[in-house]
Amino acid sequence: MTVTALEQRGADVTRIMDRTATHTGARPVSSRTGQPVGWRQTAGAYVSLMKLRVVELLLVTTLPAMVLAERGIPPLWLAAITLMGGTLAAGSAHAFNQVLERDIDAVMHRTRRRPVAMAVVSPGAGFAFASVLLVMAVVMMAVWVNPLAAGLTAAANLFYVFIYTVLLKRRTTQNIVWGGVAGCLPTLIGWAAVTGSLDWPPVLLFLIVFFWTPPHYWPLAMRYREDYERAGVPMLPVVAPATTVAAQILAYSWSMVATSLVLWPVGDLGWIYGLGAVVAGVWFLAEAHHLHSRARRDPSDASLKAMRLFHGSITYLTITFVAVMADVLILG
Repeated sequence: MTVTALEQRGADVTRIMDRTATHTGARPVSSRTGQPVGWRQTAGAYVSLMKLRVVELLLVTTLPAMVLAERGIPPLWLAAITLMGGTLAAGSAHAFNQVLERDIDAVMHRTRRRPVAMAVVSPGAGFAFASVLLVMAVVMMAVWVNPLAAGLTAAANLFYVFIYTVLLKRRTTQNIVWGGVAGCLPTLIGWAAVTGSLDWPPVLLFLIVFFWTPPHYWPLAMRYREDYERAGVPMLPVVAPATTVAAQILAYSWSMVATSLVLWPVGDLGWIYGLGAVVAGVWFLAEAHHLHSRARRDPSDASLKAMRLFHGSITYLTITFVAVMADVLILG
């Protein structure tokens, strides 16, 4: 299916009657049962809007950046406020995303149980919730951390909402590449929280996450290709053959590992980080090459096994950033 056809499909999807718009009363109503939702389910729905499991991964990149900037354990109060601010800002971005993409979520099997898509939370209430979270996050960072960290926190949220969700996602196959910039900014935020400035080490941490994003997300899009096609979202695996997707994943994987090795001398890190970066990098590149080989042999087989790389990417990022922290805390 061509990008033009997908755009037309996306336009058709956006014209689907928005059932959630009718549920604006004081008590939310489930679109599945038509019955009022209890306060516990409503509270749980608001928490799920924040997608805290994804936020955990963002925090994995923030704390090591702070440790590297401090060359030790940063003040606990500073770490706690920075992580809390990051959690609120990221949760806000995810809530905004679910409000803006409720039409897409409603037709994708992977996302159809999200609160706004199911009308457990109305679009207006979801938007208000996301706005409050963002204001709280930026105020916390501005008052108790510093203006640079606060500005980067706001930028990460607004970039995800306006550049990725509104501008890119429904229009280009490279949506996740450039939209992923928002997920890279916690590395800069963590460094800025400690130093009040930026330097080359956090830029390299930023680039590691930037190059990591396509190998992380495209395997997921390969697995749920039909979902994205149904919703009219032109993810690369929807509009390109598996061989092309796997080749691009491989290119980004090599760039990611190369950047992680450049961080070794630039960040003045020792053998613990070097060992972690090399071992994790070799393992991940082997997995990326296996995916590429499977795609060349049998594209359908590659799609079925792509999730192996998706889960592996989470392990890779965790090992690499934990190695940064371990190196600083153990070797000094």
